Amino acid sequence: MERYFNTEGLCHPERHYMVRLDERSAKIKRRYVDRGSYFVINKGRQYGKTTMLRALEGYLKKDYIVLSMDFQELGSAGFRDEAAFTEAFSGMTIEAFAAAGIGAAEMEEVRTLLGPMAGLEKRGEGIRVHLMGLFGRLSVICGHAPKPVVMMIDEVDSASNDQVFIDFLALLRRYYLDRDKSPIFHSVILAGVYDIKNLKLKYRAEDEHRYNSPWNIAAEFNIEMDFSADQIGAMLEEYEADHFTGMDIRKVSASIYAYTSGQPYLVSAICKLLDEELTEESLQEDEGTEAAKSLWTAEGVAKAANILIGKKTTLSESMVKQLDLYQELRDMIEGILYQGKQIPYSPHVHAVDLGVMFGFLKEEKGHVAIHNRIFEMILMNMFITEEAAKSEAFRYGDRDKSQFVKEGRLDMELVLERFAAHYTDIYGDNDERFIEKYGRKFFLLYLKPIINGTGNYYIEAQTRDARRTDVVVDYLGEQFVLEMKIWHGNEYNERGEKQLVDYLDYFHLDKGYMLSFNFNKNKQVGVKKVQVGGRTLIEAVV
Repeated sequence: MERYFNTEGLCHPERHYMVRLDERSAKIKRRYVDRGSYFVINKGRQYGKTTMLRALEGYLKKDYIVLSMDFQELGSAGFRDEAAFTEAFSGMTIEAFAAAGIGAAEMEEVRTLLGPMAGLEKRGEGIRVHLMGLFGRLSVICGHAPKPVVMMIDEVDSASNDQVFIDFLALLRRYYLDRDKSPIFHSVILAGVYDIKNLKLKYRAEDEHRYNSPWNIAAEFNIEMDFSADQIGAMLEEYEADHFTGMDIRKVSASIYAYTSGQPYLVSAICKLLDEELTEESLQEDEGTEAAKSLWTAEGVAKAANILIGKKTTLSESMVKQLDLYQELRDMIEGILYQGKQIPYSPHVHAVDLGVMFGFLKEEKGHVAIHNRIFEMILMNMFITEEAAKSEAFRYGDRDKSQFVKEGRLDMELVLERFAAHYTDIYGDNDERFIEKYGRKFFLLYLKPIINGTGNYYIEAQTRDARRTDVVVDYLGEQFVLEMKIWHGNEYNERGEKQLVDYLDYFHLDKGYMLSFNFNKNKQVGVKKVQVGGRTLIEAVV
């Protein structure tokens, strides 16, 4: 069977092109499992957690009995009360031991001890179905097992009744602390979106319950789950060996990483678009393979990224849902994108902790940053679209949009000229504080209908701050670098010009653009062209 890029569920190396996880599995085994740690792999939706667990399970089987479970299989009935949970968990444990391939004698002991509790045999006199009884039997099984037992549970945040699960965690903690006297699992691995300390946050809004976790024994899990550019490149090497596209693997993997920051689903989604949707479209148009092969370039990656940004996916739907639920998280992200806010990173700030847990945010050079360029573009498009109906800037841009594309090329200089002409009419009466907060948003609202459906833009994280923001516009493979800033005098403007020239060097571009919001009474508004460092800069002052 021909391998393909998979974006739906579990990935298998025999069937799918995927980043190999042996090195990561070895690191987890050495740092956590071998040491007997109890820990949680908590990452946002579609982050490859289940694929990671499956790979780790295979890696550990030589030295451990691995019990692999998925709490989604329990359903809401399994969390109805203690008896229901004990019965359901016992049945899952019996199945997990059978799948782990232990010997007949050990399997018989498992069935003898857990069978009555799972309802697989007629319950004997005096047998009560409860958690303490369950753990007592698990202790006997682990004590007699031929190898240390590792319990692995996926989707732990599927618990629909928090108290039963919290009680389960409390007993895990008790046995962990007392395992020298009472044998129990050598290591426990839980995986889900919500970290254990946040489970009560999910189910109970009361502050007194929010951080009262019974599982404070969990080791901090700090294994990187994002893919590096080199790991993406190794995956593309396998693809190239089968398809002979002639791609520059190093450049293509670097471009994929630039858009995704290695987020697993996004990496696979871009590759899938290049391999299937765009390739099929190219073959139909050109009736040959050369055009399809040429898709595996930085320009092809940009095209795939634009398609992905415009798609409604379960990942983007989850993002919208969480921003609707948590206004403080939404406000923080809007401040970063629109106002260039540099927010110091602290995992103790609720909004920061939520954003990192959901996978939207990350720490970058001591500050909070949007996790990747694609997320940033999705969020920006969402915010812009929500405001478009009431925005005068959007209305003007929509009215003017037919002027700016000539022979398939975007005239960014004319865009600045027209925005500058409209600016005073729309926003001239607003004060400095208001424009400093919303000025960037106004321009992006004007730009949105001009490039909508054909181009995209993102805000360069490395240059974003309260005074300066670089926007990179991608229109049909052509890039435009635009610096937006608040005017702080000629000296600051000259430094900005030098910084923009340096950034143009990075993109190998000869022309750049500047938009300055100037509040001096004697300012000279309009657009001019200057030469700096061998580059042409189009500077607009409003």
